[in-house]
Amino acid sequence: MPKIRPVSDLRNYASVLMEVHENEPVYLTKNGRGAYAIIDIAEHENYEKTKAALKLMCELEKGRLSGEQNGWLSEEDVEKHLKDIFFNLLQAKK
Repeated sequence: MPKIRPVSDLRNYASVLMEVHENEPVYLTKNGRGAYAIIDIAEHENYEKTKAALKLMCELEKGRLSGEQNGWLSEEDVEKHLKDIFFNLLQAKK
């Protein structure tokens, strides 16, 4: 069951934080409406990893579709493109 507390309970934040556990966030309301969630740091790290993995999967899917629709690049073309990017990054730092 979700833990829901009014944001005014943060006056005694220690008691609110003691209720936060992994996979058991505490939801805070403001004027009777959901406003914030306090989550365990391990849960936040898992969320960030999942978000990054989904973003990578979406980008890979875009690349796959582009390859099928517009043709694939050769290994040499990819290598040249990556070297150009690397070179440009080095030049930008100077």
